[in-house]
Amino acid sequence: MLAMRSAVPARSQLSHAEFATMRLRLIKIAARVVEGAARIRVYLPTACPDRDVFRALAGRFCAAGP
Repeated sequence: MLAMRSAVPARSQLSHAEFATMRLRLIKIAARVVEGAARIRVYLPTACPDRDVFRALAGRFCAAGP
């Protein structure tokens, strides 16, 4: 959770959010996950209010590697 909080963009409302808020808004998302041979795709719902923050986090964690 600390790594997730530090990876959230500074302009986001979640940059200073509590862990419970981050868990509800970023981790507990009803999304469709499709695993391919070389990648994992996450399809977010169209009404996801934090879509941009989720994409930014996914990009930062992907660039960091395993």
